[in-house]
Amino acid sequence: MTSAPPSLPPDITVFERGWLSSNNILIRGQHGCAMVDSGYSSHAGQTLALVGAALQDRPLDLLLNTHLHSDHCGGNAALQQAYPVMQTLIPPGLAQHVRDWDPVALTYTPTGQICPPFRFDALLQPGSEIELGDKTWQVHAAPGHDTHSVVLFEPASCVLISADALWERGFGVVFPELEGLDAFDEVGQTIDLIESLAPRIVIPGHGAVFTDVAGSITAARARLRGFAADPGKHIQHAAKVLLKFKLLEVQSLELATFVAWARATPYFVLIYQRHFSETEFSQWVGGLIDDLVRVGAAAHEGGVIRNAG
Repeated sequence: MTSAPPSLPPDITVFERGWLSSNNILIRGQHGCAMVDSGYSSHAGQTLALVGAALQDRPLDLLLNTHLHSDHCGGNAALQQAYPVMQTLIPPGLAQHVRDWDPVALTYTPTGQICPPFRFDALLQPGSEIELGDKTWQVHAAPGHDTHSVVLFEPASCVLISADALWERGFGVVFPELEGLDAFDEVGQTIDLIESLAPRIVIPGHGAVFTDVAGSITAARARLRGFAADPGKHIQHAAKVLLKFKLLEVQSLELATFVAWARATPYFVLIYQRHFSETEFSQWVGGLIDDLVRVGAAAHEGGVIRNAG
């Protein structure tokens, strides 16, 4: 779905994609067009169609990734093929792993997700500025959800592209915490940074563009306090998010196949061994699926788990 809220500057178009693909942000200027984040690989055809329809006969000159999770850069390879002279910019933290194409270090193998190999041409250095369309955007480090993530801020119109650092009611899973790294403080620091920028409009990585930034920051801090007080709650939440992501990708799986996928997915094994090993693995995964069914995010019919919600 394409949205162009009246409050957004006319040079910005947001393709609101839902929760498998990230939102795509198209920024057009007199001398160039840029897009931020490219969605998941299975949606690449739709991404190309959306961009092509919006640009008409104009080329796409720049592609930027706020971070390298598969739902934000899975369409990179398709866009690079469609626009061969387009330049691709990524944050610096995982650049060597992209150059060598290491799907384990890039977390695609550990999370059981797919991302076709892509190249990059330059780095989005935190603390720098970049011309997107006809305006100058600031690049800010935004660790927490992802250690190497950045957010982009345009100070004249006070528009923030927040990726998964701030949603309308929360933020993305804090993936470093799943690896045993303390990252809740970084989430808080990034929320503080966003507050200090005082954005008027926020374009999140998922969900609709929003303007009640103060309310969103309050909600995010409350969520963060809850996770910090009970880290197990965050771990359980993260496991369900990974299961839901897989359902969004495939739409349905037999229960036994779903459990087998989880057993073969390193992040699941890591979470289980560190936090839930007192429960039999299939029973633990079954309980997570039951939770998804209970809240309407999945359906269980005749031994088959289907996406819902």
